[in-house]
Formats: sequence, structure tokens, C-alpha cells
Amino acid sequence: MQAVSPKTRPRRRRRWLRWLLALPLLLALATLLQVAVLRFVDPPFSAFMAARVLQAWGAGEGAFRIAYDWRDRDDISSHLPVAVIASEDQRFADHHGFDLEAIEKARRHNARGGRLRGASTISQQVAKNLFLWSGGGWVRKGIEAWYTVLIETLWPKSRILEVYVNVAEFGDGVYGAQAAARTYFGKDASRLGPAEAARLAAVLPSPKRYSAARPGPYVQRRTRAIQRQMRQIGGTSYLDRLD
Repeated sequence: MQAVSPKTRPRRRRRWLRWLLALPLLLALATLLQVAVLRFVDPPFSAFMAARVLQAWGAGEGAFRIAYDWRDRDDISSHLPVAVIASEDQRFADHHGFDLEAIEKARRHNARGGRLRGASTISQQVAKNLFLWSGGGWVRKGIEAWYTVLIETLWPKSRILEVYVNVAEFGDGVYGAQAAARTYFGKDASRLGPAEAARLAAVLPSPKRYSAARPGPYVQRRTRAIQRQMRQIGGTSYLDRLD
């Protein structure tokens, strides 16, 4: 085997160094293109959906299938996006991806102990559900923040909300408004009433723990509270602020 000359080694190191320096830029450009395309193209699946299928297959559940059926915003009852905003992100129309006031409130609440409270906006949840994996860690949080900035920069608020109500998990393997409406209420997503929309929003924090089909006391209380909040933020007229 021919020996590498002393002059060749520095050139190879420089090439590797250039590639290493270029890698973050290439990754940033790839994610930018990814988000830009999905501004116009409806996602055929999300990272969470893919992870759930792989988990099922790894457990030997080869017949497992997710329920997912994209519906455009105009084909979904306006009560559902209002319900998720009332439940999860009432300043959605005003912030730029991060609700700093909610983050500070959550920090103070968690510092006192007790049940942990999150402060993720709908934009952050779209970034996580669509592109990333579940769990914590600073690396995932950092990537989530980057995707959130891209989404808020490249998509209008109405598109962010449309994608969210289509990829959110409303039960084990049940993703999006249409699949949830069919699974739990036997109707099309366009026909969801305010109480049904509020019940779906009530299970979003933990869709594998809480059931929209058999709502326990917590989900029932949360449903009533969300309906009150829907009225307080102006009902479906809130969506006019997103256009």
C-alpha cells in the first residue's frame, strides 16, 4: 500500500475541516427547504407517526396502522382550532412562536413543586410533532426552537394551525381532526360541535392517558373549562385575527 506523503496529510485535514465547517450550514439549508416545501405541500405523515409505527412493529404488532386523513382548514369545523387555541395557546395570534410570559409563569410554578406545567406554544408543538421525537433534553429543545423560528417565519398563522389540527395525536395512533372525529364521534371533522371539539382538545396534553371516547372526570371538567375559554376569547371570531 502506497504511503501517504507528509504534504498530502495537511491537505486532507483541510478538506475534512472545510466539510465539518460547512455541515451546520448544509443542515440549516436542508431544514429551511423542508419547512418551505411544507408551507404548500400537506405532510403525508409526521415524525411522531413514523415513530409510533416503528414502535408497534418493534413490539411485534405488524398489523398496527395509524389513523390519519388530512383535511384542509375549510373542511374542519372552526370549533376545533378555537378549542385547541383556548386550551393550549391563547396568545397564539400575537406571539412569534414563543410565549415568554407563559414560560416565566411555568418556571415559577414548577419551582414551587407539584405537578409540572409546560409552556409550549402551538408553533412549538407543530415543530416537535412534525419533525422531531418525544422526550426532553437540551439538544431536542434546541432543534425544536430552530424549527419553530422557521415555521413562524415561513408560514402564516393559519397554516400553522391547519397543520397542527391535522397532525396532533388525539389517541393512540389517531392523528388529526378527521381521524379523531370519525373514531370518537362517527362523523366528519366539518361537523364537530363546540362540546366535541373541546373534548378533543382536553385530551391533547396526554392522549394515551386520557380518552375522548370514554371521558373520565378530569376530561369532563377540562371540556367544560375549555368551552368557557372558547367563549371568553371570542369563539370562532378569534380565527379572523389569523388572516
